[in-house]
Amino acid sequence: MSTSDPAAPVVLLHGGIWAELDAERFWHRPGISAGLTAAGFQVAAPDRPARPESWRTEARALAGLLPDRRAVVVAGSNGCSAAVRLALDTPDAVGRLVLAWPATAGDPAVDAGTRNRLTRLGAPERVVGDLLAGETLRGIADAELATLYVPVAVIGSIPDNPAHQRRTVDALLRLVPGARESAGSPEPPRPEFPPHRDRFVAALIALIS
Repeated sequence: MSTSDPAAPVVLLHGGIWAELDAERFWHRPGISAGLTAAGFQVAAPDRPARPESWRTEARALAGLLPDRRAVVVAGSNGCSAAVRLALDTPDAVGRLVLAWPATAGDPAVDAGTRNRLTRLGAPERVVGDLLAGETLRGIADAELATLYVPVAVIGSIPDNPAHQRRTVDALLRLVPGARESAGSPEPPRPEFPPHRDRFVAALIALIS
């Protein structure tokens, strides 16, 4: 893929659960979408569904927002669960995945905080359970990760933190066939991200070109 004639559109899926974040804060304001557009890529950064009942229902909604040809999907944080679910359930729509700063599943302290927030927002217990369930990634069984046969790149959080732990990156590299790692950075909503922006965008272009 050349920057003057990208072969596939790029879809950016932001992080968060239940309207915690949006594309403006995650991709636009930090300059990531603008950097890709300046390099010649066709970029879409839709807001994920605000209050999905499950990762599967979110993936169905996102499938309706995809371009009419196979896309490169770049996902951040909890958006990685939505992106993997999308790739598993709509394999003809996704040609490549970049999983950046994947959110860690199964950490009791992190899950407790997320459960409390979702409950305060009015999420039924069934929905909370579905959104938090998972092994390496929320909403995804490890056995499903082993069936991903699109090219997958993983970008970790530097430094890692309770919500984005190094063990999640290591597990994805072990479980997903052929997955490779690219240099990490802070997540874009964090104030530490701006000095890493140009290097991150350049690394992302190398991954999806």
